[in-house]
Amino acid sequence: MISRDTASRALDDLVAAFGLLTRLPLPARNITPSPRAAWAWPVVGATLGAIAALAASLALWLGLSPGIAAAIALLTGALLTGGLHEDGLADTADGLLGGRDKERRLEIMKDSRIGSYGALALILVTLIRWSALAALLAQGQHWAALIAVGALSRAPMAVLIATLPNARGTGLSHLTGQPPRRAALAACAIALILTLLATGSATLAMALAALATSLFLARAAKTRIGGQTGDILGASQQLAEAAALAFAAAHLT
Repeated sequence: MISRDTASRALDDLVAAFGLLTRLPLPARNITPSPRAAWAWPVVGATLGAIAALAASLALWLGLSPGIAAAIALLTGALLTGGLHEDGLADTADGLLGGRDKERRLEIMKDSRIGSYGALALILVTLIRWSALAALLAQGQHWAALIAVGALSRAPMAVLIATLPNARGTGLSHLTGQPPRRAALAACAIALILTLLATGSATLAMALAALATSLFLARAAKTRIGGQTGDILGASQQLAEAAALAFAAAHLT
């Protein structure tokens, strides 16, 4: 049986994970960022995916087109997270592609202004996500895909923060701390289980797509800035989501 202390720690981790990754109202518990809570990030993602799927279903019920419903789902996800991951993607693109050396790249990533690389990354990645989601909505497969992708795209964040050094020494990633590798492994296991339950045979293709984008980004981050930052983690979520959604659309429609 699960002890009361274990259950309480798990609940604390869930609250900390939701507090870190979302703007949802939370109960009056400790919501200080906790590295131990990385295992729960895919659970947060699956929950956000379910809420986005509900918003899309309501749009379809009102007679809106799959394209409009897809845009509403993406907007819902961005509102729930405060655009946290989208901001990370834009800053990562500007920094990794725009700076001459590590210090300049980190300086660019810290700048709140968006550059041409960041704008292009946001537009192109959002276009991929929207196109795939519109196709899934047209076939009624959006619930399975959004829940699965929500979970699967948060696992790379846990892996990168657990395996790469912090490149800046400040910021949200540094404040959260480096989780134990068992927490990252647990996040991967939970994400794969949720994806398998939701999408079945599409799991392998979706997981490999998310893995490929994560490895590419991890290599670029290690080479260009010497490790990860909160922006890199956010970018990993967006890239993994776009890749996994694309393959979900290919296998579920």
